[in-house]
Amino acid sequence: MNALRTTTFTLALLTSLSACAQNPTSTAPAAQPVAQSAAAATSASAGADLTATDMKILADKIKADKRLVVAANMQLTEAEAKGFWPLYDDYQKQLQNINAHMVKGIADYAEASTKGPLTDAKAKTLLDDMLKVESSELELKRSFVPKLSKVLPPVKVTRYLQIESKIRAIIKHELASEIPLVE
Repeated sequence: MNALRTTTFTLALLTSLSACAQNPTSTAPAAQPVAQSAAAATSASAGADLTATDMKILADKIKADKRLVVAANMQLTEAEAKGFWPLYDDYQKQLQNINAHMVKGIADYAEASTKGPLTDAKAKTLLDDMLKVESSELELKRSFVPKLSKVLPPVKVTRYLQIESKIRAIIKHELASEIPLVE
């Protein structure tokens, strides 16, 4: 049950990832803030029940850390930043919707798994939902390439989507380590 609470907490944070309206200029190392925040979220939730205020503080930290990671790695000019950050905010808002669907799928799995082995019908439903989430992520990336390409050179568009992919990989790794295989 502790693992489920950890997963649920991590997913709650995942659904709250969205951008702030400012343009930070940190030069912090790229992967550390997000990885440390994910680890802090997992260890904090495993050790105690967190209040809504605690969760909000942690979610805000993860949002800020993610934005810092992006800012530190994008090396945007002032003109690029003016066009990029509003698109970043929009991307994060749309990613939040995808995350909500992922949370629902995992919660459905958690609920179904407490009732014993999954039926074939329930397994198929969960699989379809998982594939929809993955498809939505890919479609979101594809839909933003033309938008990003209007304000950034191709190398920076690629870099941004690579950063997003790496951050999602960290989050998904954390989730995968907590979610048991289907029985």
